[in-house]
Amino acid sequence: MEPWKKPENAIVIDAYELNEIDWSQMLSDKRIAGFISKASDGLPESYSCRGDHNGDTFAHCKTMWRKYAVSRELYETRRLLARAKGLLWGAYHLARPGNPVDQANHFLDYANPQDDEMMVLDIEGIDPENYMSLEDAQVFAGHIRTRTGRYPVLYTNHATARHIAANRDKYRILSRLPLWYARYKPGITGSFPMGNWDNYALWQFSAAVNCSKRRCPYRVKGAENDIDVNVASMTKTQLKAVWAFGSLLPEKPFEPVDDILTASIPVTGTLTATAQAAASTGASVQTTGAITLASGTIASFPVSVSASVGAGLAVAGAATVTPTRRMVEITPLNYQDF
Repeated sequence: MEPWKKPENAIVIDAYELNEIDWSQMLSDKRIAGFISKASDGLPESYSCRGDHNGDTFAHCKTMWRKYAVSRELYETRRLLARAKGLLWGAYHLARPGNPVDQANHFLDYANPQDDEMMVLDIEGIDPENYMSLEDAQVFAGHIRTRTGRYPVLYTNHATARHIAANRDKYRILSRLPLWYARYKPGITGSFPMGNWDNYALWQFSAAVNCSKRRCPYRVKGAENDIDVNVASMTKTQLKAVWAFGSLLPEKPFEPVDDILTASIPVTGTLTATAQAAASTGASVQTTGAITLASGTIASFPVSVSASVGAGLAVAGAATVTPTRRMVEITPLNYQDF
């Protein structure tokens, strides 16, 4: 709970180009160990503005290029200042739809990461219409590894991290990248372990969404309320030793898939009578069944039987069985002569 309140835990700031910072004031906070800056965003802007530029006018295309050029200069200025003041430095790429190899090359050209600097892939969600698809994100991470010899850190929110962890057999690279975890709650009890993640590398706990003039988890001197703040579960010295990261986390064994599945439902007079009575109203009845797995383990499961409208002993229904983490669906179940 609230690890940022422990004075020994290192604090890391991350910012994009529109965050205003008074560096003299910010650096007076001795807990701040690192600074992560937004670098590239999707694919690079067009310099010539010839041909199609995503429906933008020529004037808007030129404006976006000027903004892009200024943000690149700001990035280099911040890096020079932060490193001169002894802060750890990192850069993130905001992943968008589009060629993941081109985006990886764009990020490396923009950020020019040094061996002791953190590289981050920022995935904001799983909608491929708005964000880079998770399949492309794996290509991006692999290309970064090919060019630099290191994998990036993965920045994402709880919902996306949970989705990746639940499908780690599909996302074998993403699910093993060190996790920069964004969640604006006082604790993470019940969130970890999550797939291959036993813990976070960094936890983004404060941002514009939960920091106001009246209340904020952590005030950063010399910055507005919209600055993002992160905590590490270690001291500044310990964080410095692992800061660049670059390696995949160990892959945990997968749960065995059961190849034998049998289910039984008890035959009781009560269930028979209730099912027959419910047949005329379309109501449902409940009972408990047992499931036998290939390992021989027997587990109970609830059964909901929705009676067919009409007379007779035969009713049809559906049951959902959850004997382990894997959900087994059995539908329909037909029960004859209870």
